[in-house]
Amino acid sequence: MKRWLALGVIMLMSVVVVAYETNASDRNFFLPDPLGGIKIVIDAGHGGEDGGASKENVIEKDITLAIAQHVERQLKRKGATVIMTRTTDGDVIAEHAASNSYSTMRERKKQDIFLRKDIVEKEQPDIFITIHANAIPETKWRGAQVFYHKDGHADGELLAKSIQQTIRTNLQNTDREALSIKQIYLLKKVGVPAALVETGFISNDEERALLVDKKYQEKMGDAIVEGIESYLLAKME
Repeated sequence: MKRWLALGVIMLMSVVVVAYETNASDRNFFLPDPLGGIKIVIDAGHGGEDGGASKENVIEKDITLAIAQHVERQLKRKGATVIMTRTTDGDVIAEHAASNSYSTMRERKKQDIFLRKDIVEKEQPDIFITIHANAIPETKWRGAQVFYHKDGHADGELLAKSIQQTIRTNLQNTDREALSIKQIYLLKKVGVPAALVETGFISNDEERALLVDKKYQEKMGDAIVEGIESYLLAKME
């Protein structure tokens, strides 16, 4: 009897070991996903012929896509459903409505913005984040800053302030605060909590060097993700 009991214990332990080794790398085997059930649309600003801000050989659309893709990966690791408005060098029209054609670049850019809004309206996410980089003639200005629209979703302010705080804490290279902005069409029209993250100034030599650095891009992306988590925790309180 003891022999059979011992064999039974050994078999049970073997099953446990196999299950552990199979699933040890999968945190879901032990813990629920912290962002499970949350849907987020991530928008990499610009794309295609609309490169956005630039200086020397650094173009905004490349920076925004790299950071957005890191944010996507990290959010998915935490269990979120992530919708990307663009995943390639092209604009959103090239990716989602390639058959459309426009007589001017200005018209294409306008319709591209409308299409981003349409994607958000279709997906009905819990959160919308659009990622950009800044540039102005004065080279001294630097620092990431997050914006919300005062006439947009009421929770946009909390979302923007949560992301701004984690950027300030994690990167420790800006004292900027989240601000309300009127000019950003998407922040007002998407109908969900929305924030625009200006990740820094391409026009500043030091910050431009950071923005093209992969490790810094990942740190910025991680700060955005942490800010999203902080926002969601605040909403639960």
